[in-house]
Amino acid sequence: MASVDMTKGSIIRELIGYTVPLVLGSLFQLAYNAVDSIIAGRFIGTEALAATGMAGPVMNILILGISGLAIGAGVIMSSYFGASDYGMLRKELATLLGAGTVFSVLAAALGIVFAAPLLQLLNVPEEVLGMTALYLRIIFIGLPFTCFYNALSQAMKSVGDSKTPLKFLAVSSILNCLLDLVFIGYFGFGITCSAVTTVIAQAVSALLCYVYIRVRVDVLSFSGFSVDRTLLKTTLAYGSVTALQQAVQPIGKLLIQSAVNSLGVAVAAAYNAVTRIDDFAFTPEQSISHAITTFSAQNRGAGNAQRIRAGFRRGMLIEAIYFLLIASSVLFLNEFLMTLFVSGENAAIVITEGNDYLSIMALFYIFPAFTNGIQGFFRGMGKMKVTLLCTFIQTSFRVIFTFILVPVYGIRGIAYSCAIGWTMMLLYEVPYYFHAKKKLGLA
Repeated sequence: MASVDMTKGSIIRELIGYTVPLVLGSLFQLAYNAVDSIIAGRFIGTEALAATGMAGPVMNILILGISGLAIGAGVIMSSYFGASDYGMLRKELATLLGAGTVFSVLAAALGIVFAAPLLQLLNVPEEVLGMTALYLRIIFIGLPFTCFYNALSQAMKSVGDSKTPLKFLAVSSILNCLLDLVFIGYFGFGITCSAVTTVIAQAVSALLCYVYIRVRVDVLSFSGFSVDRTLLKTTLAYGSVTALQQAVQPIGKLLIQSAVNSLGVAVAAAYNAVTRIDDFAFTPEQSISHAITTFSAQNRGAGNAQRIRAGFRRGMLIEAIYFLLIASSVLFLNEFLMTLFVSGENAAIVITEGNDYLSIMALFYIFPAFTNGIQGFFRGMGKMKVTLLCTFIQTSFRVIFTFILVPVYGIRGIAYSCAIGWTMMLLYEVPYYFHAKKKLGLA
């Protein structure tokens, strides 16, 4: 089995060894999301690029909610693994899968029914409303597959194996890209095909995780989807807070998207493109944060306070180094990156809007590097409500200032509002970090 005990050995090696597969996995995930947008924009048109961008915040609320439930359960599983309580580890995974299945099926049904009315509330232009609703409904059909993949991959990550989920995600990402290129790029199918290929990729990654665990990972080999009531209560206490936290940001993005939609299809298309690029910047920072979470949780289970402190310091150093790399890359390549998403009519407007945004936002990537690292520590120590509050602070200020600044500065106002939100978040979580260290006996 490829599990890794992070309670001993070189701290920096364990953190980097765990983080690199997470980062690569995230990049694969983002790659096939970006491919959808690139192919939609270049082969279907600007309207399709705008439609996938407008659908994104809606579907992300549910997808990140599922992911948050799995992350919360992952903290519990990491603690059981650190304490060598493998029986409870397997029961926790079975409970997560049982509860997650019910939640994802209900969420998918509601999403399919209310897709169009919700998009209308978000000021989606009439010319792309039907296309966006159709895309969204198909994506919702794949939510149960998303739930299974997140639960099973998080279980493997909780025992220190971040490499195997990467391999399976790579397979599904490549499959998605190939299907998009063949059926949209070559045969000329529309946006429906883009959504269907995404669902197929999600199903493949979930199936690969399930088969691997059943065959190779004894410590996670659960028997059925039986739900332990006591564990369900603990899982919901951790997972519901994390799920809500994960959903807070896409809800904020949903509100921000409504402000962007009022600026027209070209600006909405540009915003879709730059958010894809932002995702490539932010997601590795979140992966480093998840490494800090798993490291802290395993060592909390083992009662190793000194190692938790040292792991957090080294994790934050990795975050800072990553910021320098990504910020310089985006500043240097921003115009080239924007040209990947569009061609033909309105391309010049979309590229100009995107360049204005990225030239500012790249400098602000330092803020989420630090906020994510601190959030990772809080999650690993079981402080889920604190992470939720910090995320709520950041999102609230971001949304408020978006509506204030976008009418004045256009798409650049979103970058400014992000910086304000992250600053307010740091003003709360940094003092609380030092308070929590003393309270948890880590000072």
